[in-house]
Amino acid sequence: MPLRQADTAKLADEFYRLMAGLEFLPNSPTLMNAGRELGQLSACFVLPVGDSMEEIFDAVKHTALIHKSGGGTGFSFSRIRPANDVVQTTSGVSSGPISFMKVFDMATETIKQGGTRRGANMGILRVDHPDILNFIRCKTDPNHLTNFNISVGITEAFMKAVEKGESYFFINPRNGKAAGTLAAREVFDLITRQAWQNGEPGIVFLDRLNRDNPTPQVGDIESTNPCGEQPLLPYESCNLGSINLGLMVKEGQVDWERLREVVHLAVHFLDNVIELNKYPLPQIAEMTHANRKIGLGVMGWADMLIALGISYKSEEAIALAERVMKFINEEGHEASRRLAKERGAFPNFKGSIYDQRGEPPIRNATVTTIAPTGTLSIIANASSGIEPIFAVSFVRQVLDDKTLVEVHPRFETLAREKGFDSPELMKKIAEHGSIQDLEEIPPEVRRLFVTAHDITPEDHIRMQAAFQKYTDNAVSKTVNFPRGATVEDVRQVYDLAYRLGCKGVTIYRDGSRDQQVLSTGKRTEKGSDTTERAKKVVRKRPMALKGWTYRMQTGCGPLYVTINEDENGLFELFTTMGKAGGCAASQSEAIGRMVSLAWRSGIHVNSVVKQLTDISCHSQSGFGENRIRSCADAVAKAIQQHMASNGHGEMETEEIEKAPLFKGACPECGGIVEHEGGCMVCHACGYSECA
Repeated sequence: MPLRQADTAKLADEFYRLMAGLEFLPNSPTLMNAGRELGQLSACFVLPVGDSMEEIFDAVKHTALIHKSGGGTGFSFSRIRPANDVVQTTSGVSSGPISFMKVFDMATETIKQGGTRRGANMGILRVDHPDILNFIRCKTDPNHLTNFNISVGITEAFMKAVEKGESYFFINPRNGKAAGTLAAREVFDLITRQAWQNGEPGIVFLDRLNRDNPTPQVGDIESTNPCGEQPLLPYESCNLGSINLGLMVKEGQVDWERLREVVHLAVHFLDNVIELNKYPLPQIAEMTHANRKIGLGVMGWADMLIALGISYKSEEAIALAERVMKFINEEGHEASRRLAKERGAFPNFKGSIYDQRGEPPIRNATVTTIAPTGTLSIIANASSGIEPIFAVSFVRQVLDDKTLVEVHPRFETLAREKGFDSPELMKKIAEHGSIQDLEEIPPEVRRLFVTAHDITPEDHIRMQAAFQKYTDNAVSKTVNFPRGATVEDVRQVYDLAYRLGCKGVTIYRDGSRDQQVLSTGKRTEKGSDTTERAKKVVRKRPMALKGWTYRMQTGCGPLYVTINEDENGLFELFTTMGKAGGCAASQSEAIGRMVSLAWRSGIHVNSVVKQLTDISCHSQSGFGENRIRSCADAVAKAIQQHMASNGHGEMETEEIEKAPLFKGACPECGGIVEHEGGCMVCHACGYSECA
């Protein structure tokens, strides 16, 4: 039954006040695209990838259209026959799923997503696919598949084989027949080692996703969105939104009545988005309207705990997490049933799990999801998703290259009340991030203000499991490990996540990817003798030197690298940008000066190349072996070209192993980025790598 115009105006006003008060915000595409010609409002999409060439490249085309509209995509590549399998139509052999993932990755690289940021993908391969070992290792080189998060699709049969120490069968998707066996524990150990090394692959418990699949009569769930919290059928989309729990506290207690009102309004809002959305593909419009999935989640959970005086790493916090999410889930379903009475149930209701259980009609096949809320939480000045606070104090980049020291508002209030709010202390906190080792801060305050690295990985998983217990879809959360964590530590957390009922796990070990930015400890290169190097005398520059100039094409324009030598070999390096001025030119000049000083001080050329190779920025150039990832990378390649062209022999490949991909700096403001829910997020300016 349609609303009268007066009712519509009142509802619109309530929606406006809800968002203006930052009590609820829809996902980023809704905020960015509503009212614009594009009009694409969903964040999450899953596309099918078949086994034929036509199906695969149809999926590539559809991916491009979705990324252009501002969405992120998830895929299962499990239907593609394994590498070197027979292809009857050509009498040739298959190149396998990983080779086709590279095609999707390249397509994503060339499309600017919605005019704001590059697209993000989730790639999933079933653990019983014959190519699973290569898939687990496919991101060992951090420069491969850079536009993908990857997860292994874990089955219950596999986990039982792990527990019993048994082997399990690979299944060829081409014919459904067994294609060999492997020891389950060996495969699981490889997954944990790779995750320990660089945070990927994650794991997704496929059978659990399908256990809660609300429309099994329509099809099986094969994949999720890029951050893993939204399982979807092929061609489904979902629009998400989050309630700011930090504002759901009144006089030191949870404001249950206001929370109920916000839940009901938010469900109504998200259901309306389905109607107003302009879908990038007709298949997506059809499937989305048939199931009408929404994903109502939360942000500001850590803020709520602080306001209530509850430590994040406490039993009280776990108990409250279950109570709050149970309340949101039950009220969300009640709101959806009310809408069903007015507007009708979702079209695929007949045969759904609700129908099978004899439940009343419901408007939306799913109602709740816990998303990472990277951008939304910055807009709302709230803690992200269900994560601990990002930092008690940090530096935010503002206009004109100025910086501001930002302090958590409740910490600032307590500091003022208890008399430890000195500017010196606040600056010290901003440098440290954590306050746990600062004895000048009272213990009861330190107990409340814990950051992601102040709690154990087990605490992270237990919090995720508490929210998952009452969430229709899945929960996006990063389980943080300290740098010194072992592979066995990762394995134990994976086991715990399985036992506690989580639907997936994303882990990140500090320093495993972006150690240049996040690490403050000093490290010495293996085999180096810093004392001997310090004793070396810096060579003086003669009046004249011979040199060579190399033109390197970077994402910021041509970079001319001049390398000069004296009788002892490499002496100095100069750079000139094709277009004068700018940050790139000044940083390139700085690189040249530091390289020159290193060479004149006796630093080996291999050590210099090692430090510069594959440093990445947001503006890149070229493809494959010719890719230039940054000006620093261009300098490294110019040095290698010079060494090869001037009789200096082969570079010592063992010594120039690739440094970790430099993903720790925000491409927008240069600030520090954090891993949250499988995504890189900058809290200084709001940049998010994921859709």
